[in-house]
Amino acid sequence: MYMFLCEDSIDGIFTGVYDAWASRYGHANISLTTLAPENYSLFHEYINVPTDFDKSSKVARTLLKRMGEETYTEICQAASALETFSARKNVMNKADAIYKTIVLALSLTDSGKVLNYLGEPYVNRVFQLSRCTGNEAHHLLGFLRFQELENGILFAKIHPKNDVLPFLGEHFADRLPHENFMIYDENRHLAVLHPKEKGFFITDTKELHIEMLNRFSLEEREYQKLWCSFFDSIAIEARVNLKLQNQNLPKRFQQDIVEFQRQ
Repeated sequence: MYMFLCEDSIDGIFTGVYDAWASRYGHANISLTTLAPENYSLFHEYINVPTDFDKSSKVARTLLKRMGEETYTEICQAASALETFSARKNVMNKADAIYKTIVLALSLTDSGKVLNYLGEPYVNRVFQLSRCTGNEAHHLLGFLRFQELENGILFAKIHPKNDVLPFLGEHFADRLPHENFMIYDENRHLAVLHPKEKGFFITDTKELHIEMLNRFSLEEREYQKLWCSFFDSIAIEARVNLKLQNQNLPKRFQQDIVEFQRQ
């Protein structure tokens, strides 16, 4: 068995798919993983896969052409899902599930229908991972709050479980094309940057001056005060239901919403 060890990212997994396919070892003899094994096996050959954006782009183009945009997005969402340590035990590693799903898809006449084959454990795994990322991205489209910094940049901070930045970046770049904005994933120390009238890109934030992100414009501070006053004025104390509130707006989202930061 040949075990391909790839980076836990869309580009990393797609590079692993490219190298595994090009190896010609036979799909049944190949496994992909984003988790370094706890114990190496004598009967496995381990192959490290450095992320290669050219290889990743080739895989992406093939999947888009054969699967269509909707199924391709589902695959990307699965690749962006949080990989848990349970994957070391009884749950299939997401990279391997994606690889096997792609192999099945490209063997079908209509590759775009591959996620209908939920009876296959690896397809079911991809479906569940994609839904997890998609649901979180959908929530953040409603919960994410932009705040205007002193320099005029619209800034939002998030703490997602899954790597949702590519999907948020695409959404807001389409809806705010005339704005300079930044979405900062503090958990992963990554950020979407969007210069106005241009496309967005994702970058690491090692050189980011964190204190700058708390320097809001005068207008922003005034609007925050007004909004918090409105939030307090419409509240009915006798009808406060924190349990229901936390169900509708989980606490992990509340830390990035101005009206909850005061509590």
